[in-house]
Amino acid sequence: MNIIDLQKAIGAKPDGIWGEKSRAALMTAFSNPKAAKLSATEAKAFADRLGVSTKQLAAVATVEAGGAGFDKAGRPKILFERHKFHAFTGGRYSVSTFSNPQGGGYNESSWDKLVGAIVTGSVDAAFMSCSWGKFQVLGQYWADFHYDSPFALAFSTVASEAAHYELLARYIEHNHLQDEMKALSTNPETCRAFAKAYNGPSYVKFSYHTKLADAMK
Repeated sequence: MNIIDLQKAIGAKPDGIWGEKSRAALMTAFSNPKAAKLSATEAKAFADRLGVSTKQLAAVATVEAGGAGFDKAGRPKILFERHKFHAFTGGRYSVSTFSNPQGGGYNESSWDKLVGAIVTGSVDAAFMSCSWGKFQVLGQYWADFHYDSPFALAFSTVASEAAHYELLARYIEHNHLQDEMKALSTNPETCRAFAKAYNGPSYVKFSYHTKLADAMK
């Protein structure tokens, strides 16, 4: 995707020049103040799809999600990873707020960094460098999770909270974590496999297995 493609997708003038009007169009396209919350019917459908209980699904959401999936402006929550953009673009734009071999800079606006990355013309890399929505899934996995493009993965999260659970479901399915998720219980030992697979070796340091067990009570 180039800038003109993105402008067409968000309803901006497709002139290839990224300015304030294109930025405003992006913010409007990614805002949905009336996004529907996950319904009980949707929760059961996701749980059935993954072969787990709704309680196990809720426990994962309690522990692994960073609260609500949308910010106060009705936009899906994002976190721009500047070291990812650096890697995807071979460091051509480093060092800047949105491109740096070192991670960090999380006190700065991720939307500002996303826009800065888009201005370079590396649109796919920009969307790939963000984690998206309630479960903060990285855009770089768009192909693994069967989205048409990095933008398509990102834009899917605007629709509703259910779209965020769709991302989670695809993550679990791609990584074959259904059995680990099905094993979650009030016993922390049964939660270790999922906690490790989802959070990495640091799961012990942050007691994710214990948190998952507590969420199952």
